Amino acid sequence: MSNISKIDLNLLRALNALLETQSVTRAAERLGLTQPAVSGMLARLRDTFQDPLFVRTQRGLRPTPRAEALTVPLASVLANVEHLLKPEDFDPGTAETTVHIAATDYAQHAIIVPFLSALRREAPGVKIAVQSVTSASFARQLEDRELDMALVTPDMAPDTLRARKLFEESYIGVVRHGHPALSEGSLSLESFCSLDHALMSHDGTHFQGATDAALAAKGLTRHVVATVPSFMILLEIVRNSDVCALVPGRLLEDTSGLTAFRPPIAIEGFTKLLVWHERVHSDPAHIWFRDRLARSLPGRAYGA
Repeated sequence: MSNISKIDLNLLRALNALLETQSVTRAAERLGLTQPAVSGMLARLRDTFQDPLFVRTQRGLRPTPRAEALTVPLASVLANVEHLLKPEDFDPGTAETTVHIAATDYAQHAIIVPFLSALRREAPGVKIAVQSVTSASFARQLEDRELDMALVTPDMAPDTLRARKLFEESYIGVVRHGHPALSEGSLSLESFCSLDHALMSHDGTHFQGATDAALAAKGLTRHVVATVPSFMILLEIVRNSDVCALVPGRLLEDTSGLTAFRPPIAIEGFTKLLVWHERVHSDPAHIWFRDRLARSLPGRAYGA
């Protein structure tokens, strides 16, 4: 036999059963086939290997020297095929690998921090490499396996990616402790609009966001004096000035130096997704990492 296209896996399984049982009847029972079906497969095997393979004797079928020579390599081939088809087990306790994740600074704080804490306890040999999300390239990076997963919003996620919803986020207003605008404990919409505001935009260039859209629907505006590409920097600006900002509630586990308040106008929040490529969807290690990331998240955001 020189052409592998002439044989299929079922013929090899039949040959292995015949070698082990040396009986067409018992081989058929083992394979769950009829005796004529196995006889037909034996005929095809003889043609493929150009050898009788088995001869009838008074004690039943006996393998030819060619068939005997096939016994050990055939068992090895079938074992390798079975191993190939069996999903690889993943043991987080012994795994040594690196998980590459793209995330905004918000997602790094709200999601990566608790995820890393869980990994250190359960998968100490696993490292994570985090990079900023680049809207123009992260989908290609997932496809090319440069990234394992990304933390994005639905408007950033192409339909070609697999996705898991992690949570809904809402915005909370913050000012520094002792800010005169909150001296009476609450903030009217008029007072809110009169303050200086700062906001986060991913490239640090946009002076309007979800808050401005909500205000515009009521014919109102606000005065935005700064835009930065990081929520962490935004919070520091608020702590050290009279600027007001609206930030995702999950950032406010540490409110030192800040006073939080409910915005005096309804502002649309956002959904956070975990996305990955189809190529790794069924990988046992990737399945474990996705599930562990989702389970590591705190149950509620600030003020929820």
